[in-house]
Amino acid sequence: MDHIKAVIFDLDNTILNRTMTFDGFTQRLIKTYFGHLESTEDISKRIIELDQDGYKDKSLLFNELLHELPWAEHPPHAELMAFYGREYVQSSVLMEQAREVVQHLRGKYRTGLITNGQTNIQYGKIDQLGIREDYDHIIVSEEAGVKKPDPRIFWLALDHFGLTPEQCIYIGDHPVNDIEGAASVGMSTIWIKVNQPWQDSITTGPLHTIEHLSELKRLL
Repeated sequence: MDHIKAVIFDLDNTILNRTMTFDGFTQRLIKTYFGHLESTEDISKRIIELDQDGYKDKSLLFNELLHELPWAEHPPHAELMAFYGREYVQSSVLMEQAREVVQHLRGKYRTGLITNGQTNIQYGKIDQLGIREDYDHIIVSEEAGVKKPDPRIFWLALDHFGLTPEQCIYIGDHPVNDIEGAASVGMSTIWIKVNQPWQDSITTGPLHTIEHLSELKRLL
């Protein structure tokens, strides 16, 4: 790994435990709007199911929830979007040992973060976790005007660092957005297995597959 100069991460379900974060948000939503129900377990499961691990557009998600769930009174859509922007960010949870691993790697490499999502939500989570200073450069897709797996978002990071693809390694959980996207520009990749299954259509495999970030201390 002597040729590697920078390690670049995905955010959701790589550095941030997106599963626990959205679960925490779901419980806040239920506590606020469904206190009139004796049992909310089915509602919780349905919200998480409709969210599609974060890949459902949130405006569409809340339209669906307004139609499906047994609200005592239907709140305005805009109210729910504001609730999400505030409460989801405040529910942020780090992946186990995420900060320790990144700070360990900063002793040897420059560090970056590339994440798809809304600027205010993604930076909100980053600041809620207090990790902004752990990265030499952060790119959020809405702010950049391009999102993964588009090769251009990876080139933005490479241009900022002044490095070639071969000098960077990218770590993420999504086989297409992260692994195939980064590989398309020539970066080596490490896939962290979380919720997204590998897809047989992907022809470029990761350099390593891990299940916990702590494994990076051994690999890098």
